[in-house]
Amino acid sequence: MRRKILLIALVSWMATLVVAPLARGQADIAVVVNQKNPTVGLSSSELRKILAGERRSWSTGLPIKLFVRAPGARERAAVLKLLGMSESEYKQYWTSQVFRGEAHSEPVALFSNSLQSQAVLIYPGAIALVSASDVKPPLRVLPLDGRMPGDPKYPLR
Repeated sequence: MRRKILLIALVSWMATLVVAPLARGQADIAVVVNQKNPTVGLSSSELRKILAGERRSWSTGLPIKLFVRAPGARERAAVLKLLGMSESEYKQYWTSQVFRGEAHSEPVALFSNSLQSQAVLIYPGAIALVSASDVKPPLRVLPLDGRMPGDPKYPLR
């Protein structure tokens, strides 16, 4: 009986060692780009500029196409947090950007990570924030501040 309890305890402990790091990585939000994008990483401030429409092209001159999740999604909350805005401030910000001619339109809002992934695959200059657990090849994950999803110090948790 004691052996059985010890065995169960050991198996439970081992399961936590295996599952905990995976769960941490899955909770992270990855910055994904099209596989043809030559960018090797971004800083949080560069990502903020992209999300705010202040940076409109990649270093190669390729226009940036920003895809965001629809309101209410965890990935959308990450965008708002990075920008320091509420949902209404975000909407108002993009409306004024378009009105002043500083942007053609607000970022395309999609209702699932799957739709975002498909859009990123279609547009060479695309970028999106996607739940790390939903990232599948051939999407390319960019390091943010030199860290990848799953790293304990990764900034998008």
